[in-house]
Amino acid sequence: MWSWVQIPPRPHSTEPTTHFERFLRQHVRAVTAQSYAKRVRQLAKLADVENPERIRSVICAYPVSEARKELLANAYDYYCEYRGFQWIKPHFAREDKAIFLPLESELNALVANTREKLSVYLQLLKETGADSGEAWKLRWIDIDAERNTVAITPTKNHNARTLRVSANLLARLLKLPRLNERVFASKNLDRFRWRYERARNDLAKKLENARIRQIAFRSFRHWKATMEYHRTKDILHVQHILGHRRLSAP
Repeated sequence: MWSWVQIPPRPHSTEPTTHFERFLRQHVRAVTAQSYAKRVRQLAKLADVENPERIRSVICAYPVSEARKELLANAYDYYCEYRGFQWIKPHFAREDKAIFLPLESELNALVANTREKLSVYLQLLKETGADSGEAWKLRWIDIDAERNTVAITPTKNHNARTLRVSANLLARLLKLPRLNERVFASKNLDRFRWRYERARNDLAKKLENARIRQIAFRSFRHWKATMEYHRTKDILHVQHILGHRRLSAP
């Protein structure tokens, strides 16, 4: 029971259905739709999602970072649009934090100490700097074994691009079982991420390296961008690798 705000132990509303997620997919990419639906289900466990004022109070009082509150508010904003509710969306000031940049040895340790499919996925993130959703959607037809390249299907309004990979990564990709058209054959990126976080935390404990616990999928992308700029001093090259349409893109 939360002590910071009065919340009924059993909200009267039911959890949002898959209809809401289908609605979300009309407005945002599939991975984001899953994430927003998950956050609204989280809110439904805390209060009645049919009561916008109540949800507003819960979000504002929730003991998480301002950035996390903003994500909850963004998700619930779509739910209000879906249900035709009027509400005053709260705004939160994100903390200005330096981007965490892992060491290459730490990334290599994760690649070497995770199960085969996840290990290959992490190596793909490291070598290409692809967004986690882009890598997750990789199809077999996107792999060019003759040219040692992978075609990246864009997400988040990125550009499509074709990137070279190492012979080692190519061989590992081609050894994965072909269960469907997608290389990583997983229906749910959140579940895939959860398995990664569990393996990552176990490795951090084993190696007694707390930094490893901070390494998210996006950390591989940040590392790749930093290394490419350090190697080339060419910001336009880095922009192409990341698929950014604008230099100011996050």
